[in-house]
Order: sequence, then structure tokens, then C-alpha cells
Amino acid sequence: MEIAKGILIVIYFLIALALIILTLIQSKEDAGLSSTITGSSTNNFFEKNKARTKEGKQKRWTIILAIVFAILTIALGILYMA
Repeated sequence: MEIAKGILIVIYFLIALALIILTLIQSKEDAGLSSTITGSSTNNFFEKNKARTKEGKQKRWTIILAIVFAILTIALGILYMA
């Protein structure tokens, strides 16, 4: 059981580090209130194919790593309570 805890902790720290790095290198894509006031449209070619860009892939990996991080947090919590 101690080996499983050790392996999970190492994976947990690696995912945490990757999640921090991915979060820091992402660019801010939110236009905020200015797009509401000016009425900018998001119905263009770039917005439709945004998932295929570098930023779209970074966002997808950030979401995946965040979900894995949350699952590992719960799993480690259960392991340490037992």
C-alpha cells in the first residue's frame, strides 16, 4: 500500500507541475465587457476552428489535467484516510 501511495504522490506532483506550467503559458482570450459594448462577433472562421489551434490544444490539455488532478486528490484522500 505504501508503494501505491508513493507512486500516486509522484504522479500527483508531476501533474500539478504540468498544470501550473500550462496555466501560466496560456494567453488571455477574454475580451471582457468591451466585446459586449462594441458588439464584436465570434462567428468567424478562427472562432469555429479554435480547437485546432495551439491555444485550443493547450486549453484542452489544461482541462484534462485539472480533471486528473481532482481525481488524484480524491484518491489520495481516500488512501490516507484508510
